[in-house]
Amino acid sequence: MTITLKLETLTREAFAPFGDVIEASDDVHHFTINDGNTERYHDLAKIDAGADGEVIVSIFRGLPRTLPFTVTMMERHPKGSQAFIPTSGHPYLVVVAPAGDAPSASDLRLFLARGDQGVNYATGVWHHPLLGLEQVADFIVIDRKGPGDNCDVINLDQPATIAELEHTTL
Repeated sequence: MTITLKLETLTREAFAPFGDVIEASDDVHHFTINDGNTERYHDLAKIDAGADGEVIVSIFRGLPRTLPFTVTMMERHPKGSQAFIPTSGHPYLVVVAPAGDAPSASDLRLFLARGDQGVNYATGVWHHPLLGLEQVADFIVIDRKGPGDNCDVINLDQPATIAELEHTTL
């Protein structure tokens, strides 16, 4: 039996168990700098490189996924957080499950991220790799470089389905 994931709006409150939402909004600490020319949205994510790691910045280019999409695997980074900040301005999907033991399909949550929202997966949080929609999408990725294996991949005990989205959703 396949579980169909319910689409949720990406908000700071809903995503809090999994990490941080990175966005410029009135809901976050912000202030004016540079002689009034710039608004700084401050301290938006807790980047964790672990005790023996260092923070690095990369660009990931994700190919678009075709919906409906079957989720069969998840990954996590046990030694540090991983932040994704879109630069292409396109919406994308986020599938997550709580840190801890390997998740089952019923543990998964599906969020629709706007093209101006990033996510920071907390250390150990299970997530699906990039799920871009409709076109190639670039992301600035801030994560850990250091000794040890920092990517665990599992196959789900049963698949989960992401149904087609209505264009009004995007």
